[in-house]
Amino acid sequence: MDGTGDRSTHAASAKWYDRKEYVFLDFCIEDSKDVTVKFESGKLLFSCVGGSDKEKYHNEAELFEQIIPEDCKHKRTDRSIHCLMKKSKSGVAWPRLTKEKSKLKWLSVDFDNWKDWEDESDEEMGNFDQFSDMMNKMGGEDEMPDMDSMEDDDGGTDSDDEKLPDLE
Repeated sequence: MDGTGDRSTHAASAKWYDRKEYVFLDFCIEDSKDVTVKFESGKLLFSCVGGSDKEKYHNEAELFEQIIPEDCKHKRTDRSIHCLMKKSKSGVAWPRLTKEKSKLKWLSVDFDNWKDWEDESDEEMGNFDQFSDMMNKMGGEDEMPDMDSMEDDDGGTDSDDEKLPDLE
């Protein structure tokens, strides 16, 4: 649902990611004003005016699962509007943000923040330090050959050593 019944409004582009207890949604609108975010148990409504052209934005989404509206929050920054939605069923992964299986043009996954928390356990994360130590001990510098003394196969200079012409 793009929620753009009026031609003068646009759907704001947004990124989302899932965590064990919360779902995060960032609307990517710079210099937003008149921000309205309404959390309902199975729905999210968003609107604002933003950007240098003062465009009107409106998004509406039927959520994949229920949320707890009174425990949801949003925060406006100069670059975006961050929404934090508390899941009604903690520990249930959301494979997508909306009930709708088709891809919404305005919505994408925030892969920079995405984490496959379902497969992780606290115990496994506790062993990360041990794994890091083991990796540091593997192939220590004593075993590495001196790369500076090695010559190319042809014994000549490398093509990277040639002088490049000046840029105009």
